[in-house]
Amino acid sequence: MAGEIPQAQPPPAVPEPEPGPVPHPYLLLWRWRRNPLRRSSDRLAAWMSLGLVLAVLVAAPAAMFGVGDSAYRHYRSTAEDEARGRDQRPAVLTHDAPRHPEPGSEEAKKARYAAPVRFTGPDGVSRTGTTEVEPGLPTGSTVLVWVDDEGRITEPPLTAEQIRSRTMGWAILAFLGVVLTGLTAHAATGQVLHRRNLAQWDAAWANTAPRWSRHP
Repeated sequence: MAGEIPQAQPPPAVPEPEPGPVPHPYLLLWRWRRNPLRRSSDRLAAWMSLGLVLAVLVAAPAAMFGVGDSAYRHYRSTAEDEARGRDQRPAVLTHDAPRHPEPGSEEAKKARYAAPVRFTGPDGVSRTGTTEVEPGLPTGSTVLVWVDDEGRITEPPLTAEQIRSRTMGWAILAFLGVVLTGLTAHAATGQVLHRRNLAQWDAAWANTAPRWSRHP
């Protein structure tokens, strides 16, 4: 029928792009294969790369465990010293603690506010200081504070979780430090060899150019 609107047709299928060629394993190891284009610097670069990879594979775990063990001993000794030189004492709030904007919320349960307190030091002398307390505590409330041997409010001794966390942090930093050092050494040696190749090409061209530019 004239004037009839044809039905919509689906768009033509777009052919999927063909995957690119996958490098042959031998192409990735061209520096190790004998060929007329391989230079001595290429072979040197291959050996240096292999040496750096092996060195990093050996040194990185060793550094991680060595530094981690030293850090663990250090923090464990620190925690023991802190436990011997610090103790908990009762303290009384001398001013109302600030109230949280959302009382009873999960955030309010975790929030802590600085408030002035009065406590008795190891020498028996009454002292004042500031410590973190729960929101909304009224004046006269009793809280526990950690006090050092000089009567100053301080942090509690390191916990086992804090010791593990700090030890793991230093171990990871040591591992990454060795890896970054290996990458830096690889880049530096590659740059040196590249400049050496450029110098050799310049010298070879200086000998070849006169013969190419000589007129018959």
